[in-house]
Amino acid sequence: MSSSVSTTSVHVTALDGLVNVNSLFTIAVFVGLSLTTPGQKSLEDRTACDAGIDVVKKLLVFEVVSFSFFLFSSLVAQGLKLAINLLNSKDVDEAFRAHINLKVLRLGMMASAIGSVMGCLFLMLSIVNVIQIRLGVLSCGSKSAIHAVSTLLVLVTSALVVYISTAIYAFLH
Repeated sequence: MSSSVSTTSVHVTALDGLVNVNSLFTIAVFVGLSLTTPGQKSLEDRTACDAGIDVVKKLLVFEVVSFSFFLFSSLVAQGLKLAINLLNSKDVDEAFRAHINLKVLRLGMMASAIGSVMGCLFLMLSIVNVIQIRLGVLSCGSKSAIHAVSTLLVLVTSALVVYISTAIYAFLH
């Protein structure tokens, strides 16, 4: 197997993985939207801990922006896959080899990765708002809400640092 053959199949596999992950996150966006309604009472006993309409509005904005980034990322990845597959179909003898401009491919993959990262950031912000609606606003000192948000921020931020680091490493090499 030559270098360009394995490189093209690796790119297609990476793009497939990105589209699949974006699809899962997009489902999370709609689950978040379906779980919250204006005027919903938190699980805290104090009415001061109930989220106001501003939190619900922020949730909706963050969910829409998150969905937009995931859709952008998936469409760019699907476009790159389509280009690779169409170029492959021209030469039946070389099914896994496509002659594609590597700069365009790398930039497209980086744009798709950036879209996924931004989608994750806005999804995380929307989940913070879901937590505030369900467990109480952070400013009222709800221990459950603070623990949930803290765990979310630490784990998602750590995962994004790993993802961004590996994406930059792959982009530069």
